[in-house]
Amino acid sequence: MNSPSQDATVRAFSPGSVGNIGVGFDLLGHTIASLRDEVSVTRASHNDVRIIGVDGSIDGLTSIPLDAASNTAGLALLTLKRALELPFGFDATIHKGIPLNAGLGGSASSAVAALVAANALLDTPLSREDLLPFAVEGESASCGSRQADNVAPMLMGGVVLAHGLDMVRFEVPSSWHAVVVHPLMSLPTKSSRSVLRDPYPLSEVVRYGSHLAQFVLGLERGDSALVRRGLVDVLVEPRRAPLIPGFAAVQSAAMSSGAMGCSISGAGPSVFAWFESESAARSASSAMVAAFEAVDLHSDCWVVPINGMSAEVVNT
Repeated sequence: MNSPSQDATVRAFSPGSVGNIGVGFDLLGHTIASLRDEVSVTRASHNDVRIIGVDGSIDGLTSIPLDAASNTAGLALLTLKRALELPFGFDATIHKGIPLNAGLGGSASSAVAALVAANALLDTPLSREDLLPFAVEGESASCGSRQADNVAPMLMGGVVLAHGLDMVRFEVPSSWHAVVVHPLMSLPTKSSRSVLRDPYPLSEVVRYGSHLAQFVLGLERGDSALVRRGLVDVLVEPRRAPLIPGFAAVQSAAMSSGAMGCSISGAGPSVFAWFESESAARSASSAMVAAFEAVDLHSDCWVVPINGMSAEVVNT
């Protein structure tokens, strides 16, 4: 197979994500097929990584840094280039489709899309597992910490458990769907993480461990009853919920509509709920949106399969 030529360009997309999935703080995530960022990457003759521009249909694009080391896509590419000692550079253009500071994996998506595109330009492409450390490093440019609960499901698709540089993908039933509701407000990840600084009582940590164990076992077995018992966040949600107006009412609307569980997507303010069927999810979505409307928050809403897609090269 011929190596990609200089000035060759590849465009790739990455879906959004629900980080944490409530009970799996910094460990679990699943993709949101209806949302995506795309990044076009050119294999350049110069020996640098450059962010050529950022465009898209969302607000706040001018706040995204063009300095590669401060940009999630740019830092991911820089880390890849240095680790592999590549004798060429990359030019990247980011096409944003995921809202900023929304708890929908927007910063992670740009990093993953850039890596998937750049990987297709390598003489010997890497596996998705081998791309993980570069994606984790890239996202750290935005969130200031290193965890894989967003980037891992984007790389693998569906529901993924990620700890360190290990990823485990769960094949959940294809009928299971999520409702993801994004109130039109901003909640920076760093602000959302700041409320978690105080220590937790051991009793709460034990309860958390019990719920996480039941949830992961439910994922492995495709057992909705175990998922219902496990998808209860006693650690993070109680501290972050006050940052999201109307959260309790949205959660109540989802649970009253038969949800297996409902919690905060990533760092928030978006909220997700899991259902055993697409029809149940669609039926509940209007009630969740209405609960935000009751506190004067307009919102966007998506109903997506939980066993969703991974990042891929865009066919041109």
